[in-house]
Amino acid sequence: MRDLVGHDHRASAFLVYLVLAASEDGALRLSHAQLAERTGLSRRGVQEAVLHLVERNLLQVTKRGAADVPQYETLTP
Repeated sequence: MRDLVGHDHRASAFLVYLVLAASEDGALRLSHAQLAERTGLSRRGVQEAVLHLVERNLLQVTKRGAADVPQYETLTP
């Protein structure tokens, strides 16, 4: 996780990861707006953080349909 806040300067990705990892089963179904509310970030900041975490293979996102709220599952580095 050190590279998320140090090398890449992506503290927003670290915050999103912490919120999602704090769930009891490691998986949460939240909208970007709900994640923004929990982290204090903008909705766009959450979107960028989620994309960054997916690219780093630290987060798996699944959706049942196009209009469905995504489910986030944190992965270990």
